[in-house]
Amino acid sequence: MSKGNIVAGLDIGTNSIKCLVVQKKQNDCEVLSYAEIPSFGLRKGAVVNVEDVAKNVQLILSGVERDCNKKISSVFVNIGGNHIYVTPSDGIISVSRADQRISKEDIERVLQATRAINLSRNDEVLDVIAREFIVDDQKGIKQPLDLSGVRLEAKVLLLCVFSPYFLNLTQAVLSSKLQINDVVPSPLAAAKAVLTPQQKELGVALIDIGASTTSLAVFEEGDLIHLAIFPIGSGNITNDIAIGLKTEVAIAESIKKQHGTCIFTKKEKEIIKDQSHKKIEIFSAKGGPASGWDSSLNFTKKDLVDIIEPRVSEILDLVQKELKKIGKQEMLPGGVVLTGGGAKLPKIKELTKDTLGLNCEIGIPKGIVGIQEEPSLATVAGLVLGGVDFDEEVGILGLTKGWGSKVKKFLKNFIP
Repeated sequence: MSKGNIVAGLDIGTNSIKCLVVQKKQNDCEVLSYAEIPSFGLRKGAVVNVEDVAKNVQLILSGVERDCNKKISSVFVNIGGNHIYVTPSDGIISVSRADQRISKEDIERVLQATRAINLSRNDEVLDVIAREFIVDDQKGIKQPLDLSGVRLEAKVLLLCVFSPYFLNLTQAVLSSKLQINDVVPSPLAAAKAVLTPQQKELGVALIDIGASTTSLAVFEEGDLIHLAIFPIGSGNITNDIAIGLKTEVAIAESIKKQHGTCIFTKKEKEIIKDQSHKKIEIFSAKGGPASGWDSSLNFTKKDLVDIIEPRVSEILDLVQKELKKIGKQEMLPGGVVLTGGGAKLPKIKELTKDTLGLNCEIGIPKGIVGIQEEPSLATVAGLVLGGVDFDEEVGILGLTKGWGSKVKKFLKNFIP
């Protein structure tokens, strides 16, 4: 829904679906309704069962409509999964006007020319992200409109997706009787909510740790310069605990939240050394509280660290490889911002700083009044913030809104 200063965002994830409805005030946004329900029909962030996802979308939609007493007709929705990737491309055209001034049509043509590359048969370009324009060998131009020249070049990143997964997502939402204002990759939505313009200008890496995937988005000079998504997330840590302690996944998740930590400080190591025999005992019950306590688990804090630290280090090693690939290893003044549900693990900030050699902070959504200071809400918050910006520009310029509008792309609000 994007009507009367009201915007709705729909974050469809592997473990949960979140819906946030906000109203634009003079200087900020105010929450009208928020809901979260368990998710089914996704694997590694991608929609694999359209019917299951559509049912959950309808369920959460009816809940937020009752809560805010408003009809929701359209949403801004995310797309996730490690099928999403970026690839560099470039294009070149001759300026068409006789006076050699570069027009909007010239810019559209050169960006269209960058799409002329060979992709895998089932992949498609979701959007073209301009990094640099070159006018008659003059490099480093961000906005070439009305400049004079004979030749116009563009260097871009093509944002690509696996077509069947993209189609599954859109079918699931559309079959719920919702219109799609636009679709944006999860890490770009999260970046909109937690990163500042200064961080993007200096150079910053956003790491969004979800349940089944971890996303990396790197910005420099205000632009996205790299994006990667890995098929590993906080759910893998839960599974590791379940295997290591020989317990159920639900119990392992509870243990992770209550007792988990990534590393020990020097002081804690000394305490652990002196109390290496001290164990944590918890009880598990099958069939709910009425069935009584069924069994107990005994483990130490060190047992948990020995399980959790290797998996988190694996994620960070994947991030480090990507940073090295683009020449930004330990070279981002804005540091690293961790967000997503996995960012709540104790001591993950310290482990990230030690592993990547960069300053690190936890990213929480900004710019919305009434929203929890919760890293897992970054994506849904970013969707509505981008939607508000989109609505404002549409209103000012008198443009026609709608999914797939070629006049004004929603993604441009995520990548200045």
